[in-house]
This record gives sequence, structure tokens and C-alpha cells, in this order.
Amino acid sequence: MVRGKTQMKRIENPTSRQVTFSKRRSGLLKKAFELSVLCDAKVGLMVFSPRGKLYEFSSTSMAKTIERYKSHSKDSANHHNRVTEQNIQQLKFETAALQKKIQFLEASKKKLLAENLDSCSIEELHQNEAKLEQSLQKIRGKKNQLLEDQMAKLREKQAALLRENGALRQKVEEQCKMQQTREQTVPVTEGTPSNEEQKIEVETELHIGWPPVRSPKTNKAVEKHSE
Repeated sequence: MVRGKTQMKRIENPTSRQVTFSKRRSGLLKKAFELSVLCDAKVGLMVFSPRGKLYEFSSTSMAKTIERYKSHSKDSANHHNRVTEQNIQQLKFETAALQKKIQFLEASKKKLLAENLDSCSIEELHQNEAKLEQSLQKIRGKKNQLLEDQMAKLREKQAALLRENGALRQKVEEQCKMQQTREQTVPVTEGTPSNEEQKIEVETELHIGWPPVRSPKTNKAVEKHSE
């Protein structure tokens, strides 16, 4: 028969609770004894019943076990306190170092911004000037790089526009050629003059007698009469 899992809650029935306490107490004392014998461990166990009765087990002496526990707890507390004190001192030292570094950086910033220069020596002014020159070189380099990147993008855009323009021009030329081909293949109907016939204009005039002679002065035609 399989035993069910025991629920970890207070047993409401007093009789069942007392029976369970007796069984578990005996098993716990037995395990403590086995641990001390098998593993040569110093074991001290104290159990108080619900009515206040003490049950204890100690592999040596309960008083010595308790004294050893107190000593160990005291040493652990002292060690923890020492570690905490060392950590506090380390944090104080790091805080002071950071404050000094912040003050130095603030003073350097003011000097670079041309503030509080009265206390600066010639050497410090030269150092600040060199730092500013380096900063300007970096800024100019970054600026030139950004301009080159922008110009490269513009060139790419220009090339794309040129390709698009060429494609559109080719398309227009093809459409013009197709239009010309269609006009050349259209048949000419009767009674409608062709393009060449429309372009040729002939002036005819019937004149009897001698051909007119143009005057060199007036550039007009003068009739020549026979004698």
C-alpha cells in the first residue's frame, strides 16, 4: 500500500499530533545519533514538546557543544564586523579619490573654456593650447569625413538620375521612330496630293511677244516693242 504525501500544516487532532510528534522525535534523535557515530561529527540536538518538555541529544556534552556554538557565533560576528569595517574604509577611500578627480576635471574644463586663467602658468597655458589643437584636429577630421560621405551619397544620387534620364531619352527616341514608321506606311488616297506634290509649287503665265526684260535699276519687267 502506497503512503500518500503528508501535507505540511498543523495537525488539528491533538491525539494524532502527539503520536506524530513522538514518532518524528524518536526518528530525529536516532538520525542524530547515527550521524555522530558514522561521521564522527559533534552533534547537539534539543527539542521542546508542545507542553514545554525538553528532549536533547549530544555526542559529547551539551554544555560544551553550546559553548562551542557561542564561540563560533561570536567569531563569525567579529569576522563579519571586520569585513564590514574594511569595506566601509575602502568605500570612503574610493569616494575621496573620486571627489578629487571630479574637482581636477572641473578645474581643467574651466581652463579649457578660458575661465580662471589668472592662476595658470605658462606651461599650463601651453598644455591647454596643445589640447585645444588636438581637439580641433579631431573635429576637422570628423567634419571632413562627414562631408566626404555626403558628397559620395550625392554622387551616387547624381549617377542614378543620369541613368534614369538616359533611359527616358531612349524611350522617347524609340517612340519617335515608331511614329515616323507609322507615318511612312500610311497609304495615299486618290485625289489627295502627296507631301512632295504639296511642296512643289509651279507658277505659269501665258505671255505673247518678246520676253520681258528686267530693268537693272528698278528690277521690274519692261516690255520690248518691235520697231
